[in-house]
Amino acid sequence: MAKLEGKVAVITGGNSGLGLATAERFVAEGAYVFITGRRQAELDAAVKRLGKNVSGVQGDISNLGDLDRLYASVKEQKGRIDILFANAGLGAFVPLGAITEEHYHKTFDINVKGTLFTVQKALPLLSEGGSIVINGSIASIKGFPAFSVYAATKAALRSFARTWSGELKDHKIRVNVISPGTVITPGYKNSLGLNDEQIKQFELQAAATAPLGRAGTPDEIAKAVLFLASDDSSYITGIELFVDGGSAQL
Repeated sequence: MAKLEGKVAVITGGNSGLGLATAERFVAEGAYVFITGRRQAELDAAVKRLGKNVSGVQGDISNLGDLDRLYASVKEQKGRIDILFANAGLGAFVPLGAITEEHYHKTFDINVKGTLFTVQKALPLLSEGGSIVINGSIASIKGFPAFSVYAATKAALRSFARTWSGELKDHKIRVNVISPGTVITPGYKNSLGLNDEQIKQFELQAAATAPLGRAGTPDEIAKAVLFLASDDSSYITGIELFVDGGSAQL
């Protein structure tokens, strides 16, 4: 039997990268998946790629009205949520001394405020015994230059998971964090603004410093999210699972 047979899942930022790879895993394991994305064309392409058991709802998680539309659609179509992957987020390299108020607010509004209300607004639909997975980052415990604002937002998400796992325990809702290492996705261009050569150098640097000697793949992250979303992790809550080739561990 498929691991997520009959489950209803919501994945924010499911139109590309880690979110799309996870949506593919979830659908393959029997789930019906709602995916969101800010860019309609990419969202439409992702829905077409997934092919079945999927609905796309355009929206920005920092816009609370967009979140309301998302959950209204879920309620109308399925009436519940069994799995929530709060994946959407962004980052940019801005060194201390050049950080602007606009950069600070944009990053915190999407990564922190957006994730908070993604979870809070899902609560009325979350099933007893459901699973929430939050997308963190090894940046939350590493000191990457020019990445301080992004890293702080991911540390906040780790703190959320600790508190929420306690708050939701009476409903048997598990809350965990997945923290990827270097995994090349379209976000390296769309969010970080790197060119092809910079991305290649970033990947080579990650390979040189990771104990496993390479960057990760989106599907490797997706398989770890699947584990935390499924009953395979039924006795796990409040953790941060690093999927980083050992980069933040050794």
